[in-house]
Amino acid sequence: MTASGPLTPISPPGTRTTGDRDGGRSVAGRMLAVLDAFDASHRSLSLTALARRAGLPLATAHRLVASLTRWGALERDATGAYHIGLRLWEVATLSPRGVGVREAALPFMEDLYEATHENVQLAVRDGLEVVYVELISGHSAVQVRTRVGSRWPLHATGVGLVLLAYGPPRLYERVCARPLRRYTELTIQDPHRLRATLAEVRRTGIAVSDRQITMDGLSIAAPVRGPGGEVVASLSVVVPAAEGRAPGLVPAVRVAAHGISRTLAAALGQDPVAEASGR
Repeated sequence: MTASGPLTPISPPGTRTTGDRDGGRSVAGRMLAVLDAFDASHRSLSLTALARRAGLPLATAHRLVASLTRWGALERDATGAYHIGLRLWEVATLSPRGVGVREAALPFMEDLYEATHENVQLAVRDGLEVVYVELISGHSAVQVRTRVGSRWPLHATGVGLVLLAYGPPRLYERVCARPLRRYTELTIQDPHRLRATLAEVRRTGIAVSDRQITMDGLSIAAPVRGPGGEVVASLSVVVPAAEGRAPGLVPAVRVAAHGISRTLAAALGQDPVAEASGR
C-alpha cells in the first residue's frame, strides 16, 4: 500500500485538547461519522452534504475531510465531490471474515454459476444484518437487489435465514425485538413463523426464501462452516420463482457450500462436517 500523507494525529485515551471533541464525539468518532455518511444511495457527496450527514460543523468537516483525503480514505473528483477512496478498499481486503472466505469460495461459486447460469451469492453476518461479500450474476439471470457490500436483514433472505438459524442463541430474540421489515406480501413478519422456518433450516441444512425480497426471485442457501464447524458464511443461488427449479438446485448448492467449508478447514487439517456433527 502507498499513502500520500498521514492521518491527523489522535490524542491518546484519557486526554483532551481544544477541538478534540465536538458534541461529545472524539476525533476518531467524527472521522468515522464522515465515512459513515456514504452509503449505497450517497456514493458521491459535496463537502456541505458530508458535514450535514455526519452531523458536523462545516469547518470541522473540512478539516477531517482534508486529512482523510490526504491519507486516501476519500478521493475528490473534478466536480469537487468526494467519494470513498481506494485506500479503504485496500484495508478492507485484509478482513479475514470477508475476503478470506471469498477467496476460498470463488472457485466453487464459479462452478455453481456454470451449472445454473443464475445469480450466486456469498454473505457473512454482521450484527443483525447480512453483508454480501461476493456476487456472480448472469445476463439472463433474474434481477437481484443485492450488490457486493450491501446489507440486508437476516429474516428476509436465504443467506440471512441460514446465518440466523445457526447464529448465537440470543440472536433470534434480538432480531424479533423490533418489527420484521416487509418487502413483499410474502416476507416473514410473524416471529412464530420465523422460529418455525429457522427450525426447518436447521433440520434440512437448507434455507429457501421464496419471493421475500422481490416477487420474481427465489433463493436457495446453505451454510458454510469454518474449521471448527461453526457457520461463518452462507452461499446461495437466486432463480426465477416461477420456474419451480428450487428442489433440483438444492444438491448443487449443498455440494458447493460443503466444498468451501472443506477448503476453509484444510489449512488446519480438520473436517468441518465432523466437527459440526459433534456439537
